Amino acid sequence: MRGDGDGWVIGENGSRHWGKHGAAGLLLRAPSNPGTSNPGTSNPGGANWGEPVVLLQHRALWSHQGGTWALPGGARDSHESTEHAAVREAHEEAGITAEQVCVRSERVTASASSGWSYTTVVADTDRALTTVPNGESTELRWVPESVVAELPLHPGFASSWPALRTVPLRVLLDTANVLGSRPNGWWKDRAGATGALLASLAETLPRTVELPGGQYGWLTRIEAVLEGRAREAVVNDPRVPVIIADGSGDDTLAAQAQLDGGLTAMVTADRGLRDRLPASVQILEPSVVLGWL
Repeated sequence: MRGDGDGWVIGENGSRHWGKHGAAGLLLRAPSNPGTSNPGTSNPGGANWGEPVVLLQHRALWSHQGGTWALPGGARDSHESTEHAAVREAHEEAGITAEQVCVRSERVTASASSGWSYTTVVADTDRALTTVPNGESTELRWVPESVVAELPLHPGFASSWPALRTVPLRVLLDTANVLGSRPNGWWKDRAGATGALLASLAETLPRTVELPGGQYGWLTRIEAVLEGRAREAVVNDPRVPVIIADGSGDDTLAAQAQLDGGLTAMVTADRGLRDRLPASVQILEPSVVLGWL
């Protein structure tokens, strides 16, 4: 029943948490410069999406923890999933529709001995959307990630934000390994299949990526290493810059992984290649990245 989640959960110690069936909020992220390019950078032609921004709600003074900044969110009804509850609340409080967001992951970011919990649903959208506040907000604002912690945050959001914010992520693609993981006839036209794969992956960017270690990365480019006949692939999207391997693709990937590029992940299922990588490089299975499609 709609609205059957409204109400307080009272713990044995007298603690109060809103939402009889728990609560959920939507962490919605967008590029600050959607669709732009910056050929004057050290990566000519690379997409310059800018620092990601997140949608925050300045809570009305009459509300619980009024005057603080937090995510759009609220009580979950008994029939709802946490994802549905978070997206519904974002629609009610900010005018954001389900069709405008792509959910990436969710994480329980607060819990109590009473059994109550709060789930943060992490999602992306392609631009900073126009918002429509309701009476629960004094303001809705798209805030650069680097500025979020400077605001007077709701205590619950303040404690969870460090684990939810992203850092720039570099991804190296073992293109041959990923291409070979799908029995779709790629061997009949390796260059054509490679070009189609990379074009499809480009359309998934920019995006939030949850890494195996639990950290969140902001991904704007996938660097694809090409070897053999795949080097003939036609790729004209700056979101997927190509690195041509003069010899072994594995040798090129291993060398690229040694470069200081900050937080780095590699997409490969090749155990031999994995053994050659620095310990700091995180691994994404091909199935995970193909799942983005």
